[in-house]
Amino acid sequence: MSVVVPAIAAGSSLACIRSLGRKGIPVIAAGESPDSPAFTSKYVDERVSLPAPTEDLDGYRDGLLSLAERPDVETIVPLREPESYVLSKHRDEFAEHVGTPWPDFETMGSARDRNRLFRRAEEADVPVPETGLLTEWDDWSEGTVVKSRYTVCVDDGKTAYPDVRFVSEEPDADRLADEMGHVPIVQECIPDGTEYGFFALFDHGEPVVTFQHRRVRSYTYSGGASVFRESVSDPTLHDHGVRLLSALDWHGPAMAEFRRDPRDQRFKLLEVNPRFWGSLQLAVHSGVDFPHRYYQLANGVRRPDYGYTVGTGSHILRGELVYLVSLLRDDYEHVERPSLPLEIARVLRSLLTDPNFDYLSMDDPEPFRRDVSNLASEFAPSEPKPLRRAVSAVLGK
Repeated sequence: MSVVVPAIAAGSSLACIRSLGRKGIPVIAAGESPDSPAFTSKYVDERVSLPAPTEDLDGYRDGLLSLAERPDVETIVPLREPESYVLSKHRDEFAEHVGTPWPDFETMGSARDRNRLFRRAEEADVPVPETGLLTEWDDWSEGTVVKSRYTVCVDDGKTAYPDVRFVSEEPDADRLADEMGHVPIVQECIPDGTEYGFFALFDHGEPVVTFQHRRVRSYTYSGGASVFRESVSDPTLHDHGVRLLSALDWHGPAMAEFRRDPRDQRFKLLEVNPRFWGSLQLAVHSGVDFPHRYYQLANGVRRPDYGYTVGTGSHILRGELVYLVSLLRDDYEHVERPSLPLEIARVLRSLLTDPNFDYLSMDDPEPFRRDVSNLASEFAPSEPKPLRRAVSAVLGK
């Protein structure tokens, strides 16, 4: 029985393909970009082209459903918000053909709608930043963050990733709402604190397996997707994550992102990603094979949580380079720029102490080569730059 894995640029795609393939489970890689490194993995048994969900969400749904209807397909893995949206909204249709270890649309809405999410978190006694709708916010004396209310915005059969903006004075609320297509939320800006992730696979409100990591470096020195992180284990973080996802009656994979507020040292919720996460390979390196556990759950099998190795680190080599470039190129008013020589030394030291990578693999080298090729194309003036646009979208720039 095969598993459909979206062939996207994020490292989670490759982590799923390699994990399942090494277990002897056939993998169907499905995606819109032929340049995705995931397509080149030796563990891919079949490659399928699908419409881009950002341009044709209905066509993307039909493509996934067509794959689900095949008798050799066991389940589909959600790796980004469009998959999560489509799979949850049409869960009953998919359930006629494949295992569906993901939440229904109502439950998905409790994570996708950030305003609802933070209300539910407060009810579950999970610390959150001060949060409210733009139309309700009246204190602009401190720096704040304006975010799209939804983790994925859907309109006219297309999807768009959310907008995030730092503001230091009262913005034009009507203009912002018009640009985003809805009334966004506003949050207090937590001072520069360390970001943590709580990752889990849940079975109807009960944790099957959990994992935690600390973000060390991101694509820019102001934040964004991580390029180097390490596994950690904190009982308080575990308690927050389990209580939150249990309160949501969660089913399937999810990531709860927290930042430790340096003012009171409390973990405060930033958001919930209702899917597998970009840094999935770190969990696999640490001993938590989430993709295989997901496959088991799709077949109604639950195994004990055996824990994981704390202190393991994993890199995106391309991301480390982009991070160092950010120190030279970018300028963020809300974050102090780190020392370039010091950060170069830190990057080199971590490469020696933690030689684990999201893309680089000796037994499956082609995805790394394709990733390097894609990065090189970013610097060719005559070539399109999809990676740069994708990174900018993720970072909200």
